[in-house]
Amino acid sequence: MSLWWKIALCVIACYLLGSVNGAIIVSKLRMHEDVREKGSGNAGLTNFLRSYGGWLTLLVVVIDMGKVVAGCLLAQLFLKELDPPLARMIAGVAVQVGHIFPAFFGFHGGKGVLCTGTLAIVMNWKIAAIAFALFLIVFFATRYVSLASFVGVVSFAAMLILQYHENLWVCLLMAAMVLLVFFMHRGNIKRLLHGQERKTYFHKAKNDREGGRTQ
Repeated sequence: MSLWWKIALCVIACYLLGSVNGAIIVSKLRMHEDVREKGSGNAGLTNFLRSYGGWLTLLVVVIDMGKVVAGCLLAQLFLKELDPPLARMIAGVAVQVGHIFPAFFGFHGGKGVLCTGTLAIVMNWKIAAIAFALFLIVFFATRYVSLASFVGVVSFAAMLILQYHENLWVCLLMAAMVLLVFFMHRGNIKRLLHGQERKTYFHKAKNDREGGRTQ
């Protein structure tokens, strides 16, 4: 089998892995409702936390992080002809696209930040730690998940591109992931600019009050 066919099959497999959306699955199995019918209508971690809170949010994290790790391991085993960092990036982008546009759930999923963060850990845990620290600083200072996500994703991408600047495809795929995250957050960007973005807390009651103020 040619390398291009292997890449194509790997991309399809990782896309299908990405389509296993944790927020949708958990909300349907445990709450018997669709998280996309709550809050912002997004099938991502933030909307799940705001809508339900509790330990089930951790289950969503495990599912959505696990599929990225599984995709990267699959890519490294199946695409042995490629450098491991490139194989992991291909898998990461495919899983992210599946998470955002899940084939199993009407192509309406999350926004891909947790997938990007998990890929950061897989690619370079030291870079991921720095990016996550910046995310936390911005989040606790502002309570805006979207703004903190932008800072974390951009810092991760910049550091990774510096590390792999000689690998053009890794850099291009990283840039594509960042652009996709920003595209999916275009509504958040508009609300941030107009001072209308909703803040997020770890307690559902506080999130409910914040939602009432921003409606």
